[in-house]
Amino acid sequence: MSKRTRRFHVAGRAALACLTVSAVAGCASANKTTTSSSSSAAAVSSAMSGMSMGGGSTGSGASVAGIKPVPTQMLASATWEGMKVQARAMTAVPFVIYDGSSERMVKPPKNTSFHLMIDLNDARSGVTIPYAGVWATIKRGGKLVYDERLWPMISEYMGPHYGNDVSLPGKGTYQLSLLISPPVSARHVEYQSVWLHPHRVTTSFTWRGA
Repeated sequence: MSKRTRRFHVAGRAALACLTVSAVAGCASANKTTTSSSSSAAAVSSAMSGMSMGGGSTGSGASVAGIKPVPTQMLASATWEGMKVQARAMTAVPFVIYDGSSERMVKPPKNTSFHLMIDLNDARSGVTIPYAGVWATIKRGGKLVYDERLWPMISEYMGPHYGNDVSLPGKGTYQLSLLISPPVSARHVEYQSVWLHPHRVTTSFTWRGA
């Protein structure tokens, strides 16, 4: 391998590491109380194997870290230039953030209402759309009660999505606003002229509690 080729490979690995760390750092505002624990992550993964987190299902009744699953609630659905945007409320359970070299466990506080999950898919093919940014704000009666950037996440049960835990002040009607930023990635030509500017999806939902 030539010196030039070696330099190319080294630079490529460095760029990839930088991208990974930057992606996590950009979501820092979404981070809650965390602890480093690979063993805890394994325990949560094992416990989740008994759960079914599909749409509207309460699962088998198993719990994760003492948290019992609740039915999924669809909060919003919209289409933007062929991108299907869906917002769902799901059971809040611990999740792990991996930055390329270490893990951090995020445990939902006791007052967490639900895990907000945003799906971005090609409306025609159903293919998941990665590398976008999602920011969620929730208001009740004009008062801001939630304002966070959502993590890009992967799950065996929910698939790739953007998510974070949400704590609401109680039952009632809320206004949800999602700011979807364009996917930052190379694109094949079928996507060359869509999703080039930020787009906002706004809707209302009623939260009845877990």
